[in-house]
Amino acid sequence: MNKIVMSLLGLGVVLSGVEIPLERATIHEFKKSVAINAKVIQLSNAQQSITSLVQGHLEKYFVKPAQNVKAGDKIALLESIEVSKMSADYISLKKQYEVVSKNYEAIKSLYEKGMASMQSLNTQAIKKSAIAANLNALKSQLKALSIDAQRLESATSNFILYAHSEGKVSELLKPLHSSVSINEAIVKLLKNQAYYVKSYLPLEYATKVRVGDKLTILYNNKIITTHISQIMPKVDAVTQRAVVLSSVDEKVENLFIDVYVEAKIYFGRAYRGIAVKKSALSFFNNEWVVFIPKEQEHNDEHEAAYTAKVVEIVGSDEQYVAVKGMELGEEYVSAKSYYVKSQLLKSSLGEHGH
Repeated sequence: MNKIVMSLLGLGVVLSGVEIPLERATIHEFKKSVAINAKVIQLSNAQQSITSLVQGHLEKYFVKPAQNVKAGDKIALLESIEVSKMSADYISLKKQYEVVSKNYEAIKSLYEKGMASMQSLNTQAIKKSAIAANLNALKSQLKALSIDAQRLESATSNFILYAHSEGKVSELLKPLHSSVSINEAIVKLLKNQAYYVKSYLPLEYATKVRVGDKLTILYNNKIITTHISQIMPKVDAVTQRAVVLSSVDEKVENLFIDVYVEAKIYFGRAYRGIAVKKSALSFFNNEWVVFIPKEQEHNDEHEAAYTAKVVEIVGSDEQYVAVKGMELGEEYVSAKSYYVKSQLLKSSLGEHGH
């Protein structure tokens, strides 16, 4: 990569009229993704399987066959060792973070009085950041299981399965007090006049996707999130690709049947990486960059400075991109990067003009 060193200087008057939003690079979870072709279809009396996201022991059903349910209704209660460990780890890390935060503030106070070294302060700051990153990762995982980490006061093994959409319970698939595996169907719902996305998946990915994996489509300039409900046993005769069905659970205005759409499926084990918002990216001097504030060499409140920092894109979802080249917590321009880019170019032309 070529290092970009152009910076925007002396443009405080111009920038003062435009608010440049700044955010900090965070840890975000990503999955592998692949772009595929798809079309919107409609199935009468479609079946939707409700599956468990964790391994556990089925303790209770909150529904009965033929019962109507709405999105968000409780379906079943599982006891899960995995959830117990995750919740216990979260509470433990939360307590560690509180202790480390107090230590950090204490050392910071001593440092400001000249009684502690910068090394001690940096060491404590690194510990604090590491625990915070692990804490946020666990919080994200618990959120995916519909568990509010903020309300956890003690470790729990309870995992409640909720309905993702409205429908009628057609069958309870597992007997009470039986073991349930990850992605194993527990309940079937009957959805009348349901909208589905029929996607055509290359065979090399057919064995890697699972029921419940996220699939997004771009329809009428809007991203719609769906989840795979069925993986068909036969390939499509024309395309020779595997066929997967995902249900459209949200209300979409003017959704036409048999319209072809762009789709992206996310699958496999999630990985964590340093992320910035997609709106922060800009293509500059033939490289992807993120604009970051530049440290001032002298105090001048009317002087603004930004530097284009080269990054490598290693993953993405609808809102964030995983990048190499940024540090956790580093401040960056999260939107209106086009404006900063234009000012950098003007600044560069002005310098060459002299």
